[in-house]
Amino acid sequence: MGMMGQILTGANTVSAIGSAAKGVAEVFVPSATRRMELSAEAQMAALSQLGEEYGLPALGRFDRIVNGLNRLPRPFLAFGTLGLFTYAMIDPLAFSQRMVGLNSVPEPLWWLLGAIVAFYFGARETHYFRGRGAVPMLPAGQAAAEPNPALDDWRDGANGV
Repeated sequence: MGMMGQILTGANTVSAIGSAAKGVAEVFVPSATRRMELSAEAQMAALSQLGEEYGLPALGRFDRIVNGLNRLPRPFLAFGTLGLFTYAMIDPLAFSQRMVGLNSVPEPLWWLLGAIVAFYFGARETHYFRGRGAVPMLPAGQAAAEPNPALDDWRDGANGV
C-alpha cells in the first residue's frame, strides 16, 4: 500500500475529509437546515416576547386613563390639520384672519412649540424603542423551545425506521 493508502485508512481521516468537504460546500451553498433552524429560533423568540407582553398584570383604572390620554395627541394633530383645511374651504375670509393672527406670534414661541412637540414624540419613540428589548441570540445548536422527549427519541433513531 502506498502513502495515500496509509493516510486514508484511519477512521478519523475519512470523517475529517467529510467535514472539510461539508464546510467547503457550505461556503458556496448555505445550509438549508441551518437556515430553517435559525428561522425557527427567531419565531420562537418572537412568540416568547409576545407572550411576555400579555403576561403583565392587569392595569388599574388610573393607568388605563393615562394610557388613553397618551394616545390622544397624534389623532388630535392629524384631525386638527384636516379640520384646518376644511375650515379654509368653508370660510376662507375667517381662516385668513386667523392665519394673520398666527403670523403675529413671535418666532421664539414657535421654536418653543417645535421643541415641545419634538421632545414629546421623541420621548415616546425612545420609550417604546427601549421597552422593546433585544431578541436573545442563542448559541449554535441550542433550541429556543423546551425539550421534547418524543422528538428527542425520534431524532436518536427510535422512530422505528
